[in-house]
Amino acid sequence: MFIKLTLARHENALFKKPDKMHYEIVGIYADIISGASPKRPEFNRMLSDVSKHKFSLLLFYSLDRFSRSGTRDTIRYLQMLDDYNVMYKSFTEQYIDSSGIFKDVIIALLSTLAKQERIRISERVHAGLARARQQGRVGGRPTLDVVKIDKIKQMKSAGRSITDISKILKISRGSVYQYI
Repeated sequence: MFIKLTLARHENALFKKPDKMHYEIVGIYADIISGASPKRPEFNRMLSDVSKHKFSLLLFYSLDRFSRSGTRDTIRYLQMLDDYNVMYKSFTEQYIDSSGIFKDVIIALLSTLAKQERIRISERVHAGLARARQQGRVGGRPTLDVVKIDKIKQMKSAGRSITDISKILKISRGSVYQYI
């Protein structure tokens, strides 16, 4: 069996690999939220499916797409996969493979680097917003009024998809995710 964790922009590359390796794709988990966010519904669903033994291999595009939560959390997630006898592989980092003898060392190093990259990105964003404020511009995601936030929650509880809600309310999907 085969499962993959990916972001939409990488799907095509991942679809080609399973065919060559003769895996059956039984599901896709695709979040549009940052790998550092604890609110990743698809990632959490994947972890739940791991415990239900719904697949035997997880292929992710790269470790930083799998998790940017730092060494401990990333190792904990990978250990969970291992505890449930689920193998894992990175599509772009061939040395990240649960059958390799140096997997723990490499994973610790890469997850630390992924966390550092997240910190650097955050610092750059904050510096850019501060510079824009000094120049009199307002940056960042626009805040939503209470009426729109209530509409988001109502539409989501009524079963509407994130994409539908964002199109109807003319806001980004990221803004919808922020309030569900």
